[in-house]
Amino acid sequence: MNQSPRVAPKSPSEALKPVAPPAPPPKARRRRRSPFIAMMSGLFTALLVLAGVVGAGIAVIGSQSKAPGPLASDRVLIIPKESGLTEISDLLLREGLIEHPWAFRVSALVTGNWTKLKAGEYLFKARASQQEILDIIAEGKAVEHSITVPEGLTSEQIIARLKDNDLLTGDVIQVPREGSILPDTYKFQRGSTRQAIVDRMTRDQRIALNAIWIKRPADLPIKTPQELVILASIVEKETGRADERPRVAGVFINRLNRKMKLQSDPTIVYGIVGGKGTLGRSIQRNEITQATPYNTYVIDGLPPGPIANPGRAAMEAVVNHSRTKELYFVADGSGGHAFAETLDQHNRNVGRWRQLEAGRREPGKPPSESSVDKVEPPPAPDTRTEAPGPQRANTDADDVETFPTPGSRRAGAPAAQPGANVQAGVTGRARAFDASEGTPRDPLLNKSFDLNSPKQVPSLRP
Repeated sequence: MNQSPRVAPKSPSEALKPVAPPAPPPKARRRRRSPFIAMMSGLFTALLVLAGVVGAGIAVIGSQSKAPGPLASDRVLIIPKESGLTEISDLLLREGLIEHPWAFRVSALVTGNWTKLKAGEYLFKARASQQEILDIIAEGKAVEHSITVPEGLTSEQIIARLKDNDLLTGDVIQVPREGSILPDTYKFQRGSTRQAIVDRMTRDQRIALNAIWIKRPADLPIKTPQELVILASIVEKETGRADERPRVAGVFINRLNRKMKLQSDPTIVYGIVGGKGTLGRSIQRNEITQATPYNTYVIDGLPPGPIANPGRAAMEAVVNHSRTKELYFVADGSGGHAFAETLDQHNRNVGRWRQLEAGRREPGKPPSESSVDKVEPPPAPDTRTEAPGPQRANTDADDVETFPTPGSRRAGAPAAQPGANVQAGVTGRARAFDASEGTPRDPLLNKSFDLNSPKQVPSLRP
């Protein structure tokens, strides 16, 4: 910094005189500010202020979004189709799920979820926060319902179940062919189409069948996957016990290998009623020999198609059937069956079953006459080749006769009672039916058959 040179006074009086101030420096020329720079400066300042406001707003909204909501208890809410962000936020406000719809909208816009909101049925937990509600709707976490298809139903019966379900929509284009549906429990959301469920069932059946077919043994007398489904459908209708399926399948496999008729009563019913699945009454005597493409008392080998939709376990039982020499089985009174390799063993099992049924029959109760043909046997010598038991017992309409050689009927068939379930290769019948209504020789005494009802066997009396 430059300083003025100090001037020494010449006299005391001169020293008392003030010194004249230096001349002021020349003024610097002020440069004019650019309007563009001024505008940008103002804009930047405004942006800073706006960012601060937005940041504060986001912080407030974020705090509100994560705070527990006003919902007091769990609630199911249906978001209608074609609902936008405004309609959804207003609906949530009306139903008491949120308190600030504007905060819900801003949160949806900030997170980008406003384009992902989906219609559907949603379950919201009590005190669910606004952010949790938004995430559930945006991710489409709708409530899942289920429908169970039991093993052994026909395709028509399964489609009827789908039609009775009010949560499903639409019609089924065509009833799937028999045996092409995999019985299982299927999850779906409200509003799903029935055709979509059918497509899933048929797809799962193809996948399961292919996986099981690959594991088949080389000596299996089943040549195609369709034949596997046919035999599995018969096994499915013959026994409801999982532990017996491989053994029952083994009986049928043995009979196929020996060129014996399968003689399965469910094939009689299917040949008469087809996809309806149930006869609604017991099998009549003349229907056993009634020629239909499915009646395995008449035809050789397998029927032309499945008689129901078998489950995975029944198909696996055919592939992994028990390696036995058994050709017969009969109900044992405990819900299971007694199996036999020879006719003599089988006759003893039948005799024991007759004794059990005779002890269960209520004293003084007349036998059922609703489904027995009234035929009085002629007074002729008994020419039966199998000695009947001391007393006829009631058996199930699932009974299947045994023909050790094709075409040779055996006598001594026990009569039928619901739940007895005398099965394939179990009993034989007389060469000519000599049933007389109300007599112990009636092979269809009290016989009834309902494919929709589970087999119920009363407990043994002590």
